[in-house]
Amino acid sequence: MQDIYQRAKRIRLAIFDVDGVLTDGSLYFTDSGEELKAFNVRDGHGMKMLQNSGIRLAIITSRRSRCVEQRAKNLGIDLLYQGVADKLVKFRELLSELGLDAAATAYMGDDVIDLPVLRCCGLALTVPEAPAIVKTHAHYVSRAPGGRGAAREVCELMLQAQGTLEAQIAPYLEPVTK
Repeated sequence: MQDIYQRAKRIRLAIFDVDGVLTDGSLYFTDSGEELKAFNVRDGHGMKMLQNSGIRLAIITSRRSRCVEQRAKNLGIDLLYQGVADKLVKFRELLSELGLDAAATAYMGDDVIDLPVLRCCGLALTVPEAPAIVKTHAHYVSRAPGGRGAAREVCELMLQAQGTLEAQIAPYLEPVTK
C-alpha cells in the first residue's frame, strides 16, 4: 500500500473511463433509442473534492452519450473525450497539451481497451468486476464496484495520500449553530 500512496502523491491529473467505472457498466436504452446511464452522487462528490484540492479531472471513453456530456458539465469537467477508439493516443495528446509526465496521472479503467493507458500512467486503478488481465496491470483494485463508490474510493485514496482529505471534509464538520 505504501507504493500506492507514493504514486498517488504525484498525481496532478485523474482520468476516468465511464462504463464500468463511473457507472455499473449497464447500458439502458429507451424505446426511442436514447441512452440512459446511472451515476453515483458520492462518486461525483469525491471527484469534486479532488478538483477542489487542485487535481484536474478528465474523462476518456470509447462510447458517445449525451448523458455523459451532461454529467461532465455538472461536475465541471472540461476535459471530456468521447468516442475515443485509441485511448493511449488521446492520453498522450492530453499529457502534451497539459505539459504533464505520465507519472503525474492516475487512470481508472475496467476493461482491456483501457490496458494501454493503465500500463503507462503513474497510478493504474480498476474495479473488482474488471477482467483478471486488467487487475494484474492495476496498482490498486477498489473494494467498491464500478458505479457504486469505486470512483469515490480512489478519489479519497489520492486525497489522503496528498494530505488534503481532512481539508476537503473540514467544512462539513464545522460547528452547527442553532
